[in-house]
Formats: sequence, C-alpha cells, structure tokens
Amino acid sequence: MFSRSCEYALQSILYITIHSKGGSAIGLKQIAESQKIPLHFLSKILQQLVKGKVLNSIKGPNGGFTLNGSPTRIRLIKIVDIIDGLDIFDRCGIGLKKCSDKTPCPVHFEFKAVKQKIRQVLTEKTLSELSDDVGKGLSIVSFR
Repeated sequence: MFSRSCEYALQSILYITIHSKGGSAIGLKQIAESQKIPLHFLSKILQQLVKGKVLNSIKGPNGGFTLNGSPTRIRLIKIVDIIDGLDIFDRCGIGLKKCSDKTPCPVHFEFKAVKQKIRQVLTEKTLSELSDDVGKGLSIVSFR
C-alpha cells in the first residue's frame, strides 16, 4: 500500500525516535547502514521530513537528524501524508481509475473497510507509542 520511500521514512523516524533519547542527533550514515538503505535515497526521504517539519537537520561533524517536537505528538499519518500523500486511501484496491461507491470494483467495499482501519491506526499511533512498545518488548524491531 505504501511506497518504498514511505516505508523507509516510517522505519527511519522510528529508528531516530528510539536512538535519540536525550535529544542527540542521529547521523544519516548511521540510519542508512542500520537499515541497509542507499545513503542518497535516504537523504532525500529525510529532507522531505525536514521540509514537512517532522525532523530537524543539524549540520556539522556532530550533526544528523532529531525529531521536531515530542514523539507523543507526532502521529504516523503525518509521515505518510508527507511522503505518499493521503490520496492513497482513496485509490482503488486493484488500480481501476473509475472505482467509487457508485461504480465499485469487485473488491471496493472490502478494501474501503481495510483502508479505513489502516488510516485509523496511523492517525491514532504516535512515535512515542511505537517506541514504548519496542522498549517494553511488546514489539520487536530489527534494524537489519
């Protein structure tokens, strides 16, 4: 459902949230190596998150990326919106151009319910909740 860029953005911002306790900046190279993401590709993704005011970019030898605000206030839907846009929740599940409630494709209503649930989860979940779940051992995150 999400582009690779969006998946990398979500993984990277979770990595930053988990590893930047105390507000320390996390370097681009560290993030890229931990997730096996091409450095240049990741740089473009993180710059979109800076432009979207979710991350701060700090230049210099001790530079890197920090969250722009509390992880309790940053919801996953914001990252999805910045990278993929929210129109992904309006697209046809099988890619038809003219799929709607009035002219549904064969899986329209089932996909609509699933997309609504995914949107709800992304709207409700914060970076803090994800990080806390990992810290408590309720979720497992493997940064390759």
